[in-house]
Amino acid sequence: MTGEPGVDHPEEQSEAEVTLTARGISVSTRVEFVGDGVISVRPSVGEYVEQVVASAGDKVEVFWKSGDETRAVPAEVLTADAGAVPRWRLQITGPSEISQRRQAVRGRVSVPLEIGYGSTELIGETVDLSENGMRAAADGLGIPPEPGSALDLLVQLEDGPLKVKGEVVRFAARGSRWLLSIRFRDVQEKDGDRIRRRVFQALREERARQAD
Repeated sequence: MTGEPGVDHPEEQSEAEVTLTARGISVSTRVEFVGDGVISVRPSVGEYVEQVVASAGDKVEVFWKSGDETRAVPAEVLTADAGAVPRWRLQITGPSEISQRRQAVRGRVSVPLEIGYGSTELIGETVDLSENGMRAAADGLGIPPEPGSALDLLVQLEDGPLKVKGEVVRFAARGSRWLLSIRFRDVQEKDGDRIRRRVFQALREERARQAD
């Protein structure tokens, strides 16, 4: 028996974040189906082109919103199908519980971005955004930043520029373009509120497009 939707596992056709615990990667997903203790999700893994994001046997945690709470359940990857429509099947391995981690909802937001590290300034755009960080694409210039490198970020949100400190979590090159996973540092509460508003706007717009 799978349990109560929203409590024991995320509801079907809802958003969930899957964290691969051994790799430190968090991927936003859409829950397609839940049954017999298995969660089937469609991950947003376009940023990890030519990288193996998940493999059978990987341990993960699944996070989702339930009312005012964030809940989490441990799971193991059964299958990770790549291709035009990636799909992961996750076997629940333990009971769900209220997460002490504040879930950062992630949305596909593409806005102009300036990235400064050392004496180098990159020009690009966000790929997706949450109050904890972002994935970004930029024109490569100079020596790529290593994981842990400190960044000065200027995100051109529609309601005004957002200045925030960050650090590189992961780097990949796609031709002359660089793809960066970035973790924010010490985001002020008012800036976190702005980011959340923009992310929820993006999620509403995406759901409206899917409903058409």
